Amino acid sequence: MSYRVLARKWRPQTFCDIVGQEPIVRTLQNALRRNRVAHALIFSGVRGVGKTTIARIMAKAINCHNPAEAPCDKCSSCLAIIKGNALDLHEIDGASNRGIQEIRDLKENIRFMPAQERFKVIIIDEVHMLTTEAFNALLKTLEEPPEHVFFMFATTEIHKVPVTILSRCQRYELKRVPFKALFDFFASIASREGVTITSPALDIIATEADGSVRDGLSLLDQIFAFGGDTVTEDDLRLVLGLVDRRVFATLASALLGGDLAGSLSLLNETYSQGMDLKRFAQGLLFFCRSLLIAKTSKEPSVILDISEQEMALVKEISGRHSIETLSNLFSLVLKGMEEMQYAAHPRMIIEMLFVKVVQAGAIVPVSTILTRLDALLDGHPAPIFPSSLPEGDMLAPASTIDRGVAGVGSVSKPVPGIIHVSASVVVPAEPAAKASDSSLSAVVTAEEETTDDEEVEDESHSLVDSTHVSCQAVRNVERDWDAFLGHVRERKKWMAVTLGQAEKVTEENGTLIVRYDESAECHMLQDAANRKLLTEFAQDFFQKELGVRIEVAGKTTGGELDQPQEDRRALSNDPRVQIAVEIFGGQVTGIRTGPRSR
Repeated sequence: MSYRVLARKWRPQTFCDIVGQEPIVRTLQNALRRNRVAHALIFSGVRGVGKTTIARIMAKAINCHNPAEAPCDKCSSCLAIIKGNALDLHEIDGASNRGIQEIRDLKENIRFMPAQERFKVIIIDEVHMLTTEAFNALLKTLEEPPEHVFFMFATTEIHKVPVTILSRCQRYELKRVPFKALFDFFASIASREGVTITSPALDIIATEADGSVRDGLSLLDQIFAFGGDTVTEDDLRLVLGLVDRRVFATLASALLGGDLAGSLSLLNETYSQGMDLKRFAQGLLFFCRSLLIAKTSKEPSVILDISEQEMALVKEISGRHSIETLSNLFSLVLKGMEEMQYAAHPRMIIEMLFVKVVQAGAIVPVSTILTRLDALLDGHPAPIFPSSLPEGDMLAPASTIDRGVAGVGSVSKPVPGIIHVSASVVVPAEPAAKASDSSLSAVVTAEEETTDDEEVEDESHSLVDSTHVSCQAVRNVERDWDAFLGHVRERKKWMAVTLGQAEKVTEENGTLIVRYDESAECHMLQDAANRKLLTEFAQDFFQKELGVRIEVAGKTTGGELDQPQEDRRALSNDPRVQIAVEIFGGQVTGIRTGPRSR
């Protein structure tokens, strides 16, 4: 007799043998006990979780000669289904019998009464593969089937089944089998087969099964053939070509610790053993995900389907690093995997990925720099963030940031773009008794920008009520032109670029004069709307009433010297023009000045 693989040999025959689907099993058993089984059931879920198996068990239970909440597996009906020669059980492969003609034949067949049992049971596996016409032909029969017929469907892609079919069926969503349930089930199978297998090896098989019982049994079959009566973790990795999870832990620690040489050495060792690098990168990505979830989740064991030993290792590594660091690591590895999909030399991609990860570890996050700068500008010591910057992080030390912004809190020299105000406060001298009853008043006068020899005012001035303080900074066009360009660049980049090409900028009698050598350099600024916008920017920045005039090689645009505009206004108000408008009942839409065009 030919060998039967474990997936067929140990296929569940009763509800109690189903692994990891307790809610669905309970629902079906209650339906059988109360005789409330629907005429059409559809089971969906990933591969190898028991969809078709449950459908077969239901077929046995419906026709069992000893009705109960589970088949007896002793009567002639149950034994016929187990042996595969039941006349009233029709199991159809939807992938190979997907046309409308097959459905017509099925409809013709179910018209007749069962040959031996009480009911005919139709099981269609991978029902989503049926054509649209086949589904449409099945609709009426599925809605009102003969009393002696039950339909049971199984599919891995429930979204491909038309909603008109789903609405006529009871839906049962089978979930992935949890890690612990797979571990216990595979251990029991190994015991029944008389094979000794170590716990680390079972951990690997349960992890690689990824929630699928059938996938795990296929791996067990393969490893049993290799290891004989005893199977170890090393045997499993050798046969399946897997990388030890501890290798990923060592690699992640090296990358997060900035050990580029150690990371490349570990990659070279793995590559020499013939490991598929794309699968290696996928394993590293999954480990990085575990690190991030262990850091952010209160109960990572609920999300991560890994062994207790690996969970302890993941928590230990993630505890030494910040969430931002682990998130950056995951993002870089994910991007590297995407680049590997079409790379001719995947090893080079991984090596460059390691370089990027180590370099990224030395970059200080922008949020950290801004927070420390704000604190220093306020005159307070820079804060330390132990929760986000653990000792193990490869982020720049605080001393590096301090040196980069040294003296920001007590600037003695003027910094371009920053308003410098020197305030002198005059407080009337009054008796101490009256001072407590009267409000504090102060007069603050604004002075010109501080020189290099001036000292910072005493901090006691900060006690003055800010509501009585009036500060005004005087800005100069020639001196603060670069700062003004930055102000404009934040609002209109093209305007800042155009202003930066000006030959000369001056201020005369409350007018900002911008001179250009050629009109092509300032063509956009000559537009009235753009010039008005520039005027608003100038008044907003320099905090005073300011006009704008554009001069180009002796020509002038804007300001008081905009002669063409004055000419048009005069022509529009000319009495003769007004009379012509009144006679012809029209309106002035445009006025052209200058030489007559032919």
